Amino acid sequence: MSVLKSSPIYDLRDTGLTDSALDRFLTETWKTPSGLYGWLATVDHKIIGRRYIITAFFFFILAGLSAAAMRLQLAVPDNKLIGPDLYNQLFTMHGTTMMFLFAVPIMEAFAVYLVPLMIGTRNIAFPRLNAFSYWVYLLGGLMIWIAFALNSGADAGWFSYVPLAGPEYGIGKRSDFWAQMITFTEVAGLAVAVEIIATVFKQRAPGMTLDRIPIFVWSMLIMAFVVLFAMPAVMMASTMLILDRLVGTQFFNPAEGGDALLWQHLFWFFGHPEVYIIFIPATGFVSAILPTFVRRPMFGHLAIVMSLISIGILSFGLWVHHMFATGLPQMGESFFTASSMMIAIPSGLQIFCWIATIWAGRPIFKTPFLFVLGFIVTFVIGGLTGVMVASVPLDLQVHDTYFVVAHFHYVLVGGAVFPLLGAVHYWYPKVTGRMMSETMGRWTFGLVFIGFNATFFPMHLLGLRGMPRRIYTYPAASEWGTTNLLVSAASLLIIAGLVIFFFNIVLSLFRGESAGSNPWNAPTLEWAMQSPPPPYNFLRIPAVSHREPLWFDGSVLNVVCGLRVDTRELLTSTVADAVPELREPSVRNSIWPFLSALAVGAAFLASIFTPWAVVWGGVPIAIGLIGWFWPKGDPEDKE
Repeated sequence: MSVLKSSPIYDLRDTGLTDSALDRFLTETWKTPSGLYGWLATVDHKIIGRRYIITAFFFFILAGLSAAAMRLQLAVPDNKLIGPDLYNQLFTMHGTTMMFLFAVPIMEAFAVYLVPLMIGTRNIAFPRLNAFSYWVYLLGGLMIWIAFALNSGADAGWFSYVPLAGPEYGIGKRSDFWAQMITFTEVAGLAVAVEIIATVFKQRAPGMTLDRIPIFVWSMLIMAFVVLFAMPAVMMASTMLILDRLVGTQFFNPAEGGDALLWQHLFWFFGHPEVYIIFIPATGFVSAILPTFVRRPMFGHLAIVMSLISIGILSFGLWVHHMFATGLPQMGESFFTASSMMIAIPSGLQIFCWIATIWAGRPIFKTPFLFVLGFIVTFVIGGLTGVMVASVPLDLQVHDTYFVVAHFHYVLVGGAVFPLLGAVHYWYPKVTGRMMSETMGRWTFGLVFIGFNATFFPMHLLGLRGMPRRIYTYPAASEWGTTNLLVSAASLLIIAGLVIFFFNIVLSLFRGESAGSNPWNAPTLEWAMQSPPPPYNFLRIPAVSHREPLWFDGSVLNVVCGLRVDTRELLTSTVADAVPELREPSVRNSIWPFLSALAVGAAFLASIFTPWAVVWGGVPIAIGLIGWFWPKGDPEDKE
């Protein structure tokens, strides 16, 4: 690796090249080949990010259809439309898909696409690992949904509690498919987390010191660290579960010295940070959208960053508040009650910073901004009920009732889906070069906001009136029928709003108004290039001197020259001050990540039926990895 000169004047390798000539060189160097090979072998973070987003929304639609079927069943008492077995599968597939195949992957997908653009680099760190992670994620999601189509869908809940999911009560291979899907998606999630951390720390544009990193990028960085420390717990739990089921270990069997509560501890040690893996990026969406539509920098930048760090740390001290009804020592429960209430402080601090930003700005009420306002309202409601269930006496009364279902959806749907829909409307012009319809966007917001509150707020009342969760029907004498009919009818508004949303996405792709490079007059670096971005992202790497470079660094950004144009090369910088450090080769397209993912997928799938697949499946995996890392004479092998 060649070290850049410490002088402010770098090695200008592209001196004398016009912008058009430079564009031709870089496009040829960074392009993805056409045809099937290029489709399978690409390592362009933008293409992989788009695939992640589209695939995650595909699973979101499947999960939504599952929820619609459940609401149809619960609309009236003593309904026999769906039997208990199918309902259990629908209930499990809905929660599993929303949490593991949609909510976490969609947040990481936005990071894969946007973080390199926002920090001023040409590709994500470890591009082939990025491609591998997508194929693993896709295979894991397809595996569990194909199993569901074959009547082998998981049926023990998205939390898969033992002994219900264990060998004593688990039916056939249903829980095995669930356990392997968990391992699949967490491998993908961990890979993306490593990529994000390395990209943010080592590939920032010169001048982008730690205090100039956009809040959105901070949110994705903190999310990546939470993923890195939380996901191994659930991967270990799912591996222990499938070993109990297939090999005969006794990790969760009390009769043989195991412990059923061990599953809950391992699962919720991941499960509660997972809520913040979803929520922290959502707050990053809000902090990216707000300044653009109120025309002023974010109030309390440092306070918000410190709040995000605090939330990430505190999220690991809350898992027992899911287990208050399991008979744990009261002294221990009191500490987790305190932690559960304490995390409301940094969350509330962010809300006050957002309100102060709006108050001191000049709001422009476009669709992305409307979703931000909707998020603030719904998340405050969800946060307040979160403080309520953090109290042990109240939690014991509402545990396993629809009050918890209502709280859970207010936090996750209100706290994540509203910012996500706003983010799609906000960054759609950057990804496609087209504007989404403002009229349809407002209809989407109105229907989803009204439908969401009319659907989930009455569930608090159902829970307080004693309706348990996870039931497929209820008697007419319970007097829950009227409220359930209202809830099911209101859910049709959400469906209508989402139908308009997806119709808007597709129609705008062909008929949307041309966006230009920066239609919102936004302040961050992703808007400094054409829309959609070229294969190489930046013609020349920008150099920044402010948190909002497009607002304060002038109409023409300073740039750094000196990177080669005939081979893929990135600029790496120091962690704290983003001082240029090295010219780092970036790998070319490769089919081996895809083949390696197929080998891993085949081994994991076969291991559901025989443990010997772990042994023999290692052979094709080894071949895939050898092909992946074998020196091929490319520049990245020589430096």
